[in-house]
Amino acid sequence: MKKKLLITCILFGLFSCSITKNVSKNIKHTLLDDYTFLITEISSDPTYGLTPKNPVEVGSEESGPKNERRFLNALSGPNGEAISYYRSGSCCPIKSDKAVFGDKVMLDNYRVTWKGSKDTISIYINMYDSGKLMAPKGFGIKNN
Repeated sequence: MKKKLLITCILFGLFSCSITKNVSKNIKHTLLDDYTFLITEISSDPTYGLTPKNPVEVGSEESGPKNERRFLNALSGPNGEAISYYRSGSCCPIKSDKAVFGDKVMLDNYRVTWKGSKDTISIYINMYDSGKLMAPKGFGIKNN
């Protein structure tokens, strides 16, 4: 009886920890050049990159901020327009297995616009975890 209880407690502990953290997918990203990622598709998900709950994952502990710029440099406006962007700050703690302290990392929020756009758009980027890179819905991909 004690063995069954002990095994149940151990299994419960293992599964409860794995559910509460975002597990990095560790996807390797391809570079177009040192300043730009190669992106080949536009997301059909209207939340991808545009909400803190579904950030772009450019991950790399040693190149995080540079990877954020590499991602943004690969984007264009919806009709191929050159974009401009600025980092508006960190926000939105999310769970991650890459967290140094505790179990959360902060996202970076970039404000993006292009000539002829009516407003700036927020893009949320996670520089710790690594996932598939796509242009957010409503954006284009910069011509190579």
